[in-house]
Formats: sequence, structure tokens, C-alpha cells
Amino acid sequence: MKKKALITIFALLLVAGIWVSNSQGQNYPTRPIELAAPYSAGSATDIMIRLVADIIPKYLGQPLVVINKPGANGSLAAAEIITSKPDGYKLAMLANTHFGSAFKALKLSFDPNDIDPLLYFYEMKHGLSVRGDSPWKNLNDMLKYARENPGKLRWGHVGRGGTQYVYGILIFRKAGVQTIDLPYKGSPEQISAVLGGHLDTTVSTYGPVKDLLKTGRLRYLCVLTDRRYSDLPDIPSCTELGFEGAGKIPTLFGISVHKNTPGEIKKTLIEAFRKTYESPEFKAGIERIGEEPKFGGPEEMREAIRSHEKFSVPILKELGLYVEQK
Repeated sequence: MKKKALITIFALLLVAGIWVSNSQGQNYPTRPIELAAPYSAGSATDIMIRLVADIIPKYLGQPLVVINKPGANGSLAAAEIITSKPDGYKLAMLANTHFGSAFKALKLSFDPNDIDPLLYFYEMKHGLSVRGDSPWKNLNDMLKYARENPGKLRWGHVGRGGTQYVYGILIFRKAGVQTIDLPYKGSPEQISAVLGGHLDTTVSTYGPVKDLLKTGRLRYLCVLTDRRYSDLPDIPSCTELGFEGAGKIPTLFGISVHKNTPGEIKKTLIEAFRKTYESPEFKAGIERIGEEPKFGGPEEMREAIRSHEKFSVPILKELGLYVEQK
């Protein structure tokens, strides 16, 4: 009898657990949702997620509150969801490149496998930028200077092991030049350093420098992709300049949650971000910002991570940057 009673109690608890989980998903969200952005205010990711935060409440029914957590190549933002309850009220804005390379070059305080990447909604543009009055009119000019002045060229990125760092390494190593690389927290700091003469060049995202490129205060020597962008038709791609490796690393930004977040909540988030992506307001906003709209769900994001990992991990190991996680 005791055994039957225990089985009955266990079954009731199981049913109750399922009911609670389902009811959480059906009622979600009932309060504002926090989203940790991995770079500083004014950076490309900050600009993009604030566009989304303006639109998504009509589909979620609650505000999306952006909290900037710059530093440690995105791991500070990722840690926000690891240390919070898996209830869908704490999200992080992360890219395939964080999982595929950046987190693999850091000693982490968490297991990245505890993070579930749900989707991506845009491809970030990158270019190698210099000051508008720089004597280097093209990439070959800059590389010629670097060859003639070993260890003098100073260039910036947002963290060793991240995509920007890999972009630069792929170009400078293939060109056979010695450089000094300097990490920054985000685009505003990188741009200020170039304009102030503290950096000779930097791998910069397009959104924050778009207006500076138009006014001539900054100049792109190339875009870091396998094609020219339609709104930058005069800027050559790194691929056409002979640096094919750097053109094979797309950066796809999206949303991640704790892996134990209930399935219904994940579905709610994916659907709300999909509707936001399809909205006229988002399409107008991303065109104004200048980034590339591109949407993919959980499986597309996982495939983008696997593809990036396959390409980048051997490079990190060769450079001695790969960190085995315990």
C-alpha cells in the first residue's frame, strides 16, 4: 500500500510540475524583461538592441530593458543569464562568434553549454577603418607601412579571441607583418582612439561609424566579408584583396537564454523576436543603421556556431589562445 501511495504521490507531483511549467509559459511575461548587452552604450550591438527594445513590447506585452555589460569579450553579459533564474526574465544578446571563438579564448566562470542560443536577427558589418586624413588610401598602403616599420602599426579590437581579433590576425599574418593589437570595450572607445591618434587602425562595426564615413572623418580600407555591401559599393571586400579567410566569418547576433528556461517561454520569445524582425519599423530602423537583416531560429543559430567553431578553433590553438574549459 505504501508503495502504491508513493507512486500516486510521485505521479501527482509530476503532473503538477508539468502544469506549473505550462502555466508559466502561457502567462509569460508578466513583468519587464532584462537583456544584457555585451558591449558599451553607443556600440553597434547597443544601437541594434535598443531599436528592438522600442518595437518588441507590442509583441511581448512587456518592456525589454537593456543593461550594458561590457568587457571580457561578452562573457560578462553571458554570465548574467547563468546566475539568474531560468524563467525568461533575463536574456543576453550574443553572437555565433561568442560561442564559436570568444568564449574559447577565456577562462570562464560558467559552462557555455548552459546557455541556449535561440535566434539571430542581423549580420554585423565590419570594416578596417583609419582616420580620414590618414596617408593610407587603401589596404596595401597600410600593409606596406607595416612591413617597413615592424611592430609599429597599432590596431584595435574588442577582445583577443573574438571575431574582430581573428579578422585582424588573418589579414596581418597573411601579409607577414608585425603589429601591436590593443583591446577595447566597444566601438565608441575604438573610434575615439583612432580619431585621437592612439590607434592607427581598428576593426570597427559599421553602425557607429556610418556617419563618420560619410563625412570623411573615418575611412574604410576594406569591409571584412566575402562581398561588397550594396550601400558601400566603392569599398573592396577583404576577399577580393586576397584575404579570403577573413571573409568567411559572418557575425550573426541574436538572443540567448538559460538552457533550463521552459520550452513554452522559449517559443514565446522566438515568436516575439520574429514578429519584431518582420515589422516595418524594424526594417526601416535597420536600414537607417546600416546593418544586414538576417533571421534564423535555434537550429540555424547552432549551425552558425558550429561553422564558426570549425574555422576559428584551429586558429586560436595555433596562436596559443585556446583555453580548455573544466
